[in-house]
Order: sequence, then structure tokens, then C-alpha cells
Amino acid sequence: MTTSPILPRRKLLAGAAATSLAAPFVARAQAKEPIKLGSALPLTGSQAGYGNDFATSWRMGVKDVNDAGGVNGRPFELIVLDTQADPQLGINAANRYIQVEKLPMFFTAWSPVVKAQAPIANREHVLEINAGANSPEIATLGDYVYTTFPLADVDITKLAKYVHTTLGKKTAAVLYINNDTGIDAAKIYRDTFTEAGGKIVAFEAYDPKATEFTGMLLKTRAANPEIVHIHGLTADTPQVIAQMRQLGMTQRVTSYSAAYNPKLLQQLGAAAEGLIVTSLAPGVNDNPNVGKFLERWKTEQNRVPNGLPYCQYQYDMVILTKMLYEYVEKKGQPATGETLRDALLAVKEFELPMTGKMVIDGHRVNKPVYLLTVEKGVFVPLATL
Repeated sequence: MTTSPILPRRKLLAGAAATSLAAPFVARAQAKEPIKLGSALPLTGSQAGYGNDFATSWRMGVKDVNDAGGVNGRPFELIVLDTQADPQLGINAANRYIQVEKLPMFFTAWSPVVKAQAPIANREHVLEINAGANSPEIATLGDYVYTTFPLADVDITKLAKYVHTTLGKKTAAVLYINNDTGIDAAKIYRDTFTEAGGKIVAFEAYDPKATEFTGMLLKTRAANPEIVHIHGLTADTPQVIAQMRQLGMTQRVTSYSAAYNPKLLQQLGAAAEGLIVTSLAPGVNDNPNVGKFLERWKTEQNRVPNGLPYCQYQYDMVILTKMLYEYVEKKGQPATGETLRDALLAVKEFELPMTGKMVIDGHRVNKPVYLLTVEKGVFVPLATL
């Protein structure tokens, strides 16, 4: 009978330590290479309240996908770059994603940024996906630029018709920010309202850096519209409404989904009563996943998100990316801008957890439009169009 030699305690501890130290290296060696996700958002500047909440929604989606095993074992790694909603910084972000990170696709938002990045995406054959800008021109930016977010010709057309036919308003004013976010959308509202039989009695643009709107509002007050549509951004829209009320203008105000923001209600108080906004994503009464999403926000962030519909789209873009990568892997193809673009167009219909069914129709998507209004200081459902 033989016996095993008894190792000294010091050697046993040394061996155990070596095994413990080696384990992480073995795990890393066996781990699959992550898939990098790029999302260019304003993390600082006037639009940071939205941009940071978009980024938080992305992180939630990435965590959920990774916890479920990633893409055939490959985890997502999120790279968020700050654009400040500025076109030049958007260009810098696109170059970083393409030249440094070597990404075959990236996501973006804010119309001026989306447009500025488009020539780079087309030149480099990298897929650029808009997940939160509304300029109708986005549908015309090239072979490698697509949108998963409905553009202004979806919700603004329906809103303008609703104002005339359902609310019975015969005259309207349109006040808009003089950049890519406001110009085209304002024209759509004007043209749709006019074609429906209404009359635009004031059509006024304001500078994106403006904080004083008295001159524009005095002209609008003199025109005496029955309703006022404001197409601006999160920083300027509440200022325009507040100054309207200070000048004694009591008309009901309409806007788009950028005004669907709890901070706007906090800023305006009673001045926000009656405000009508659009949403291009289902609410808590339309999709049970949205209620769970909101509860998660309250638990993890101790508040509700700014721009809930947009945050729903950001979360869903992680799921969309997973679907695209799985499609190209199943076909035995490398993930390139071209193969991912082809996957987007081939799959075409996506069932997404927070925003529901999405159908890619060329460079556009079409979705139901949900209207909400402010009653007693909270947003409540008004209509589905």
C-alpha cells in the first residue's frame, strides 16, 4: 500500500493562491469577444437631460441582453459618446466609432447630428440608425442611413388634422426652432392644417440660442390664433410657453414628443394645463412591458425618465441589434455595415418589447400616434391616431 506525500501547509496555500489567481485569466481566455455598441447622444449641454436618460435606457437593455447570454454567448459592450446635440461633435463621434472602434453600425439622435454624420456613414459603408430624431429629410440621407424612429411626417400630420377636424380649430399659429428639428416639421404642420381647411395666421421661427421670445409672441398674440403649435427642443419649449402665459395668451398649445417631459410640467406648473403632445410609443395602458420599465426606472433611478417614448426606443435598439447580429451569424456572414443593413431590410418586421411592432419601409417606419394632454399637472391619454 502506498500513501500520498503530505505537502507542507505553505505549499498548499501557495498552490491554492496560484489556482485562484489563474482562474480569472482562464475565464477571460475562454470568454467570447464582446460586440461593441455605439450610441451618440448629448451627455452635456442643453439636451443632456434627455441624452443621459437615453444612455441609461441603453444600459438597461444591454444588461438584460447580457444577463440572458448575449448574442450566442457574446456580450454587448456599450460605448456612448457625447455630441451635445452639436453637428460637429456628432461628426467626431462618427469618426471615432468608425476609425477607432471599428464599428460596423452605430446609433444616433437629434436631427442636425444625424444629418452631419450621414456623409461619413455612406462613404465608409457603416450603418447609421436614427433612434430619436424626427426631421423628414432623414429618409433621404443615403443608402447607409435608416431610421427606427417615426419621422415628423407621421405624428405632425396626424396631430394637425386632429386639431382641425376633432378639436374644431380654424386658425393656428406655428412657432418653431430655426434648425433641422423645427423647420421641416413646422412646414408639415402648416401645410397639413391648411389642406384640412384651416388657416395659419402666424408662422414664426426663433433662434436655437434664444431665451427671449417677446417680439415673436406679440406678433402671434396680435394674430389671435385659436391654438398654438410649438416645435422646439426641451430647453426652449417651456420658455416659450411660460412667456406666452406672461403675455396673457391663454390658447391651448400643441407640441410633439420632445414636450412629453416631466421636467416641463415642473417648470411650468399651471401654465402647462391643456398642453397636447404626441408620443410614438405605447404607454402603460397599451403595453404591460412599459409599466415594468417605468417601475424599474423608479427603483433604480428614483424617478421617471425624461422623454419616456424616446427611452423606450433606446432600450429596444439593443434588442434590435441582437436580432441583426443573430441574423448575419445564422447566415455565416461577418457583421459589416452592408450585411447588417441587408439584415435590417430582409427581416423588415421586428417585434420589440417596449415599442411593439416595427416595420421598416425603405428608409421610413410608420407607427400609431398617441396623443396625451396635461390635466391637473399630469399627462393623461387623449387619443390614439
